[in-house]
Amino acid sequence: MGVCELCGRSEVETTVHHLLPKEMGGTFGATADLCIPCHKQIHALYTNEEIAVRLSTLRQLREDEQLSRFVKWLRKQPPTKLMKIRKSNERKWKGR
Repeated sequence: MGVCELCGRSEVETTVHHLLPKEMGGTFGATADLCIPCHKQIHALYTNEEIAVRLSTLRQLREDEQLSRFVKWLRKQPPTKLMKIRKSNERKWKGR
């Protein structure tokens, strides 16, 4: 259990998020410990290319409009709450 570096909730299970995606050369780069909902939400909203180009720091992630709305809502949720994260409609249709 730890503290999410994005939403700030404590007593949450965290995962390692590569700020520069591994497939874009970030294997040995900076990482952040994020709770599972925050980590899933980033990847549900954005492709690795988008993350690499404009969301490769915690500050950029915090300042992103869509993500900040989610984080604001998530902060009000108990750390034990399980939630379903779905890909955004934009992400769903990008590869087609």
